[in-house]
Amino acid sequence: HGSCFPMSIYYIDGEFVDERDAHIPATDLAVMRGYGVFDFLRTYKGVPFELEAHIQRLRNSAAHIELDVPWSDDFIIDIVNQTIARNRYEDGREMNVRVIVTGGPSVNGLLPVGESRLLVMVTPANPIPPNQYALGVKIITERIERYIPEAKTINYIPAIKAMKRAIREGAVEALYIDRDGYALEGTTTNVFAFYGDTLVTPAASILTGITRGVVLRLARELFSVEERPLLLTDLLKADEVFISASNKQVMPVIEVD
Repeated sequence: HGSCFPMSIYYIDGEFVDERDAHIPATDLAVMRGYGVFDFLRTYKGVPFELEAHIQRLRNSAAHIELDVPWSDDFIIDIVNQTIARNRYEDGREMNVRVIVTGGPSVNGLLPVGESRLLVMVTPANPIPPNQYALGVKIITERIERYIPEAKTINYIPAIKAMKRAIREGAVEALYIDRDGYALEGTTTNVFAFYGDTLVTPAASILTGITRGVVLRLARELFSVEERPLLLTDLLKADEVFISASNKQVMPVIEVD
């Protein structure tokens, strides 16, 4: 945070609270069993980017793991906007917004009782160093296949381990490679490769990023676009590679492993 920022205000299960007072019970299945989903987005000029698409994906993630989402889209959107409104920063800094649905309480410590919790956390977005866009970044690869890749769940153990290694090796992201040698996605990004004027990106066994969707929509007006499996060996022969994400936008990659 740094001293120049006030504490953030979060929405926690029905209340707006100071981040220091943001608590959920230890009996929540998110704590006990890692049962929950989330979505992450950012603002531009204080307006949440592609909010409806993120809420749809949140719902889709929950459906994949049979997690109850009892609130309407309009309610969630309203809570997100209210939380943002309570966190305006004096310097006009943009915000990161994290929407989490937890499994809620359980009687036996395993099965939910259908009382999911909704959390919305807003924090100041830290600008990415401009030279990462000007000069490009390094990524590494990791042999990982996510459980239910179409769902953005709170189980980030493989991602945390992979990112610890990435940081040790001076990289900004780790790219998941499956058992057959296909590149899938990064810990928090999607991957794209250019071959001449053809843009290629994986489509199966990944979380379809919201930024990815925007990139594809824009790219189709300019280039030939193929959504298909992408071998790591082919990725290494690409003319250009980039990654996309809400918090990285579109970032050029100049080195893999």
